Amino acid sequence: MTPATHTDKVYEAELAQLRDRLLAMGGSVEAAMAGSVRALTERDTALAEKVIAGDRDVNRAEVEIDEMCRRLLALRQPAASDLRFITTALKVVTDLERMGDLAVNVAERALDLSQSPPSKPFHDLNELADLSGAQLDKALDAFVEKDARKAEEVIAGDDMLDALYHRLFNDLLAYMMEDSRVIRRATSILFAAKQLERFGDHATNVAEMVVYMVRGTDVRHPGSRAGEGESKP
Repeated sequence: MTPATHTDKVYEAELAQLRDRLLAMGGSVEAAMAGSVRALTERDTALAEKVIAGDRDVNRAEVEIDEMCRRLLALRQPAASDLRFITTALKVVTDLERMGDLAVNVAERALDLSQSPPSKPFHDLNELADLSGAQLDKALDAFVEKDARKAEEVIAGDDMLDALYHRLFNDLLAYMMEDSRVIRRATSILFAAKQLERFGDHATNVAEMVVYMVRGTDVRHPGSRAGEGESKP
């Protein structure tokens, strides 16, 4: 075995380790948000506290993945697709960390709501949680598989998530108008729904970065770049 071949295998192993660590962090974040929503709907304070405590592990994972990326950039000097993969990972990990923070926000609201009388169930909240989690799942799959089409499905799916959020918003608004005594509780549920909507936005960010990684095309903020969004003659 030549030294070059050995080095290539070590490098490939390092890239695989980066991918696996990123997927593990994504799984932790998704589980945290699912746990937060369950804690809120089931009034489970122990579960809410577990999610909050677990945020330390998410933050630690962000630091470790950042370091892995920077070490690969410094020591391996990657080019072409590997360079885009590593720089994309640096951005994805930031979105994942913020998604973990959103899960903590919901868990904290679950603790607050546990001190109030039960509210009527809002099934759209669970549906919103399921959809936002599915969006993250698909975005991470697209990243690992370097599948731009799957990433585009995530981007398109954000409209469905937004529509569901607005439907829940209107239901909660009507609920508060019917009975002013539930305003505090309904506002907390609305806050949780907003965190889920933002969770989905971050999944879309990941998908947009996957499209760039695969195709080299920046699809963020359509119409904001020079020559785009101008009226046609």
